[in-house]
Amino acid sequence: MSIDSLLLLAAAASTAGAEIAKPDYMTLLFVFTLATFTGLLVIRNVSRLLHTPLMSLTNAISAIAVVGSIALAGSQASSFTTVLGTIAVVASMTNIVSGFLLTDRMLKMFKKREPHKS
Repeated sequence: MSIDSLLLLAAAASTAGAEIAKPDYMTLLFVFTLATFTGLLVIRNVSRLLHTPLMSLTNAISAIAVVGSIALAGSQASSFTTVLGTIAVVASMTNIVSGFLLTDRMLKMFKKREPHKS
């Protein structure tokens, strides 16, 4: 027997009795809640000088969330995942757009104003 066929037999034997693990929703809810409170504490203690770079980083993370939520909505595994993915796309896109608008507004505050012409 060749090494390739032995590896194929070993992989088939190891996955033959494997069951698909069901997610533990209480653990996932606990991690989500913990991440929410940790994020709130981190954001609350950021100085105002770091707000604009932090917003751009948050927009980048939201862009990753948009890609994941599009994949979830597009998988069409069930109607629940499609609805949940659609809600995630809307929430992430709202976060990205409002973050860009807020950052643009803050940057406009730092521009020098032109003298008023009379």
